Amino acid sequence: MLLRRVTPPGIHVRIPLIDTFEAIQTTMQTDKVTDIMCGTKGGVTITFDKIEVVNRLKRGLVYETIREYGVQYDRTWIYDKIHHEINQFCSSHSLEEVYITKFDQVDEQIKDALQADCNRYAPGIEIIAVRVTKPTIPQSVSDNYVAMEVERTKALVALERQRVMEREAEAERVKAVAQAQRAAETSAIRMQQLLAEKEAERAQAEIEDAMFLARQKARADAEQYRLEREAAALRSKLTPQFLEYVLIQSLTNNTKIFFGDRLPALLLDTRAALAGAFAGFEAATVGSAVGDAREEQQPQEQQHQEQQKLSVGPV
Repeated sequence: MLLRRVTPPGIHVRIPLIDTFEAIQTTMQTDKVTDIMCGTKGGVTITFDKIEVVNRLKRGLVYETIREYGVQYDRTWIYDKIHHEINQFCSSHSLEEVYITKFDQVDEQIKDALQADCNRYAPGIEIIAVRVTKPTIPQSVSDNYVAMEVERTKALVALERQRVMEREAEAERVKAVAQAQRAAETSAIRMQQLLAEKEAERAQAEIEDAMFLARQKARADAEQYRLEREAAALRSKLTPQFLEYVLIQSLTNNTKIFFGDRLPALLLDTRAALAGAFAGFEAATVGSAVGDAREEQQPQEQQHQEQQKLSVGPV
């Protein structure tokens, strides 16, 4: 008869041949299940060499668990259950999923499945962790996987090399773009400098031209004023008395002596010629000063030359 009384560790009294006891561990323990064979969805048989289940029996539920499943309760809910759950997992997944892609999920799925059944039928058992080793697969399949892994590694290396080349090409492109931008900016700055220099030269040329024009205008105005003053002075001299004086001077300087009845006509013709010469000279002087101020006029010596020509010319 199973007693409901559960005694803690220590010194206890029992009746020989009548009372028996079993030491039940209520701390964490690790149950190891070995050589678990299963078949995948593709029909390949694989073997899990070892699966470890870390579990603990709750102290308050020791009597109920031992009463229902005996002292070897873990045989029912851990050892035997592990085989069932592993077969369930393998039969619903392919070899690649069990061996590679979903292997990291095996321990969690087994733990959840064990804990779900324990919560329903043996609530005193607490599954803490499940550790699954890599399964053993047939040698031929292993060789194929090794070859596949080699090819995959080569592909990854080639892909990574391509990515490196793409990154290098992108870096070169960015570098070239940056250099082109710097060259364009430098060219733009140089062009702006040239434009500024040309603008400064143009402004300087305009200032110099304006100064030159101002000087020329001032010079022409001065020349015009001088010529006008000279013309006014000449006009003041053009009197009958001055013309008579010039005529007498011309006759005095003439070394030729003429005899005959034509002398009065000669004097009249000479006087008329002098008057016409002085009038033409005055008109030319005033017209040149007003029409083109930049042309230099002849000095007063030209008047004397004209007078000399008139005085010593042929009679």
